[in-house]
Amino acid sequence: MAAVEDAVLVAGGIGSRMLPASAAIAKEALPLVDIPALSHLAREAVEAGAKRLHIITSPSKDLSNLLKDNSWLHEKRPDISKEILSPFIDVEVLVHVQHIPRGFGDALSCALHAINGPFMVLLGDNILLDTFTDATNYSPSNASKILVEAYRQNSLPCVGLAAVEDPENYGVVSMDGDLVKEIIEKPSRESAPSNLVLCGRYIFTAETKSLLEKYSFEEYGELQSIAVQKHWMDNEGLVGIELKGFQWYDSGAPLPWLKSQIDYALRRDDMSDELRQWLKERLQR
Repeated sequence: MAAVEDAVLVAGGIGSRMLPASAAIAKEALPLVDIPALSHLAREAVEAGAKRLHIITSPSKDLSNLLKDNSWLHEKRPDISKEILSPFIDVEVLVHVQHIPRGFGDALSCALHAINGPFMVLLGDNILLDTFTDATNYSPSNASKILVEAYRQNSLPCVGLAAVEDPENYGVVSMDGDLVKEIIEKPSRESAPSNLVLCGRYIFTAETKSLLEKYSFEEYGELQSIAVQKHWMDNEGLVGIELKGFQWYDSGAPLPWLKSQIDYALRRDDMSDELRQWLKERLQR
């Protein structure tokens, strides 16, 4: 079985819900308190064994400042972990441009000419954390690592799942044991088969390129990736892994991102006490 040594970080799209901020800075580069979203994803992928990071971006985005070597800043801030100052320095990085925003499946196809085996996929505006360390003692998320281990055990494509209270806003899955049997896009809350939803983490197999050609964008539109996953459900199988104990932070819209900032800060030892006290005082005014 081939090792999972490639990771695709999907950071395309214009981020229209985050305008005007996303006109000045890519939403994937927005900081979760003081650590850019894409930095979290890069370190998660490296922790899971990635040797190559494929970043899917759009023509209007400039990620150069985020991707460059900032290790010289360690002299000014020796307290900050080197891997979070320069989160891409110890891994090969390939940038692929999706010139026309045609959905998730099409974004993946931009990188697949450079990938020859199974690969992780991390959606750039979805941060999944099970540790809440600051920049001085940083520990990466284990989300992708858990999926890679599941792939090693069964050699099947995998999707990460999260339990939510509002499944009507997501792609909801129906499960049969460990296998996903159906994905329903944004069903009504009453008709949702479960509260488990896709949360932006995947392990896809080497056949993804040929399947995206078979289930083309021209025929399936932005549901192209769902068609590929349905192929696996109907054939060898698609494994669903519930990522328990993780907090899911979304930089795709202002209010969820604001809540993410507060929640993350309240979980960090370096600022939780002061922020909690300020919030109590502020809410009493």
